[in-house]
Amino acid sequence: MMHFVEFYNCWNDYQQEKSTQVFIMCDKPKDANLILVGFRGTEPFDADDWSTDFDYSWYEIPEMGKVHMGFLEALGLGNRENVYTFQERLFKQNTESSESSINSEWPSDDSSAYYTIRRKVKSLLKENDKANFVVTGHSLGGALAILFPTVLAMHKEEAVMQRLLGVYTYGQPRVGNRKLGWYMEEHLNHPTPKYFRAVYCNDLVPRLPYDDKTFLYKHFGVCLYYNSMYIEQRVDEEPNPNYLGMRFMIPMYLNAVWELIRGLGMGYAYGEEYKESWESILWRMVGLFIPGIADHSPVDYVTSIRLARKPDVSSSS
Repeated sequence: MMHFVEFYNCWNDYQQEKSTQVFIMCDKPKDANLILVGFRGTEPFDADDWSTDFDYSWYEIPEMGKVHMGFLEALGLGNRENVYTFQERLFKQNTESSESSINSEWPSDDSSAYYTIRRKVKSLLKENDKANFVVTGHSLGGALAILFPTVLAMHKEEAVMQRLLGVYTYGQPRVGNRKLGWYMEEHLNHPTPKYFRAVYCNDLVPRLPYDDKTFLYKHFGVCLYYNSMYIEQRVDEEPNPNYLGMRFMIPMYLNAVWELIRGLGMGYAYGEEYKESWESILWRMVGLFIPGIADHSPVDYVTSIRLARKPDVSSSS
């Protein structure tokens, strides 16, 4: 059982309110071996959260590449109304001394998700010298979960990065361009992979923003893809990466019907703990019209991880 450390409501400059929520837990109250940082994801009926996922704005960081502007704003690292603020927050405020003297026009660092969580993680790592930490999140939270160590790497926080055990995201949208992917592959996946992103079936959100000749957003890291039979495959990228392929449309709608039927029978097939709530069933009914929305539910991600099985490999004699 995990020990709860703290819950944070942090400033989101895209939404102009404290809507970036983060919790921190440890495996033990003292002498912890594991620290868990979790970013809250997109709320199902929050239009502002969904608009962040559908945003296509860039901010280019010279040594890293192009980064999704809305996600940087959600970490409290800039404001698109004044692009200079990204440089101010990403570079000029990156010292302990300057963190205490923030421009009065800005929210304090106590409400900036990146600086707040960085400070707390460093404190916990100092208190627990045997501990490593993991960062995770679903949807929008997944995007923030991977950008958090991205900025740590840019800030040369080597001591912290050495104790990063892994980044695990679920239904995460794309966060940057190919150059950003190369940067993070170098810092996270060598010599061994530390960044894993799970994608369930036809989930729309991991296919946003689009990876095409106009927008050029790219995924990176190790993709663990789960189909509607909960079979796990390790792939370079999920099928139908831009959610626009006509040859996928009919199978997606047929699959949505199957998922509704499956959802009604989960309790019988796998036991009472897998029985889906009426809210989940209602969400699956929405999937009959927009399959990619229904597949974004955390229910399918939790169940996929719990019931995951590898594809059958038949050998011919």
